[in-house]
Amino acid sequence: MPILDRSKIRPEVLKSIDESQKIRLKGALEYLKFEENKGFNLQAYMQKIAEGNKKFFQILSNKEGHIEDLYGYFTDEEMWILAKFFRFVVDYYIKTELEKYPISEDVKIIEINAGGVPAEWQIVPGAVDDKVILYFHGGGFVLMSPKTNRALTIEIAQLTKMRVLSVDYRLAPEHPFPAQLEDCVTAYKWLLTQGFKAENIVIAGDSAGGNLTLTSLIKLRDEGIPLPAGAVALSPATDYTDKSETFYKNAKIDPILGDVGVFWWLPAFLAGEDPENPLISPLYADLRGLPPILLQVSTSEMLYDHSTRFADRAKT
Repeated sequence: MPILDRSKIRPEVLKSIDESQKIRLKGALEYLKFEENKGFNLQAYMQKIAEGNKKFFQILSNKEGHIEDLYGYFTDEEMWILAKFFRFVVDYYIKTELEKYPISEDVKIIEINAGGVPAEWQIVPGAVDDKVILYFHGGGFVLMSPKTNRALTIEIAQLTKMRVLSVDYRLAPEHPFPAQLEDCVTAYKWLLTQGFKAENIVIAGDSAGGNLTLTSLIKLRDEGIPLPAGAVALSPATDYTDKSETFYKNAKIDPILGDVGVFWWLPAFLAGEDPENPLISPLYADLRGLPPILLQVSTSEMLYDHSTRFADRAKT
């Protein structure tokens, strides 16, 4: 049974969701055509995700038990199988969208090695040479890439006339914490070695990338590295414990996370680490000495109070 209550979602949003789901379903069917994937029981996995998601929200709603109780719901092998499947579907969706809405030919996409971390420059016409937005994509630490986020990051580049360096950090479950954070911090340090001044760099990211934006600031500060001019975190995940109120209350009106099954992303990323570790949940970090931070989030998101609580702490 779906968590999302469609009666509470605006018609234009529902239309977008339904169109997206049709493309993703085609991607799933394409995945099953490959010989090596013919043993993948899609229906069984989707049913298991739905049942696990229901248990997850029951735990959050009645406060009986802990979300950690579900950490063994999928085996390591099953999490890898799911990650592989969903990555294919996301890539299929993005490929389809880019065919309909191609990126302008005058935008330069340059794949590079940023100190051992794969990344890509996204440079729009008129972008200044000495200012950079270092961007970390979302996807629950399990999915997505610079390519899947190009529509967003190139729009940001167009609006700011700054070049964007989008980081292709390692993903879980193959690479759990702290691999993602290490890659993001390495990319920032690499920019400094290339002659970019800290005061000309802004770090930004969405969702899991918003988390990495904040945790990168904390790690850089703790290491005594010059900090960027500021940071922008879009719908950041700041608390991986079960203390969020809106993570449950907004599930029925969040078309992105409500039914996706985030409960299995958590153990894939954490791999046994304490979720209150401030480099995992920046809500619990010492926030003194950080540069200006812009947080953006919708009141309808499951992650809404991840931003509001972080903002309250940052102001004190």
